[in-house]
Amino acid sequence: MKKWNFLLAAVTLALSVILTGCGGQQQEEEQVSQTSPEDLHHVKIKVKDYGTISVELDSQAAPLTVENFINLAKDGFYDGLTFHRVIKGFMIQGGDPNGDGTGGSEKTVKGEFAKNGVENPLKHTRGTISMARSSDMDSASSQFFIVQETSAHLDKEYAAFGHVTEGMEIVDKICDDVKTEDSNGSVAPENQPVIESIEVVD
Repeated sequence: MKKWNFLLAAVTLALSVILTGCGGQQQEEEQVSQTSPEDLHHVKIKVKDYGTISVELDSQAAPLTVENFINLAKDGFYDGLTFHRVIKGFMIQGGDPNGDGTGGSEKTVKGEFAKNGVENPLKHTRGTISMARSSDMDSASSQFFIVQETSAHLDKEYAAFGHVTEGMEIVDKICDDVKTEDSNGSVAPENQPVIESIEVVD
């Protein structure tokens, strides 16, 4: 099975951002959304030993993605899974039942981004939650990532579907604390932060 990691170009660009010193100095950017309140949903990602990341999901921007994510969360799919990939200055990635970037749920969803013919206004600013995928644009399943620092090169290429409202300090701490094995951000199983649960609030 193909690894559901970002394309090498995305990683290279992200690492270049780190090397040029943008890292933790960049301020969090606000998403500008015209979404009506009924299209917004909220979840809480509880990470063992770290705390809770609160996320607002935008079902107007990415309806299939949000529906899939909420259904998995309600089914308890994410409970006990991990963040298996961490790149400081870029993002944290989790939601793989195999814990190594090769797995997903039984269902895949259409990639809701411009390169795949879907208009999605959300940008990959600091705090954005988005779906991981392979080179197949419709391969997104359960793996997601949270952007630590704005990564505009992902816009129109990946399905952003919401934004962290509280708990970015937890994302920062994971990026600071977690030991990685290689330049791709792979984390050994014993070092992977555990997602205790993802609670759907509304």
